[in-house]
Amino acid sequence: MITIEVAYATPKRQLILSVDVSAGTTMIEAVRASGILREFPEIDMASVKMGVWGKTEKDPATRIMQTGERIEVYRPLLIDPKEARKNRASKATTP
Repeated sequence: MITIEVAYATPKRQLILSVDVSAGTTMIEAVRASGILREFPEIDMASVKMGVWGKTEKDPATRIMQTGERIEVYRPLLIDPKEARKNRASKATTP
């Protein structure tokens, strides 16, 4: 068994769960085993993006977890980051 963490956050709530899983467990399997889907049923496992320590994983279904790693389940972006920067810049220049 190895110990990993699974993290998810909304604007109102953050949760980090410590989970013991078998060696050879993938990211997808670990997220399902963590119970985080019961806490946040809005997570869509078919399309959700995930990463380990801030680095996005391209294929969570095959990424094998190592002891001490933390899976971060990412929410979809509400606005494109480039668009958000443009909006902030236009507000800063408009008197």
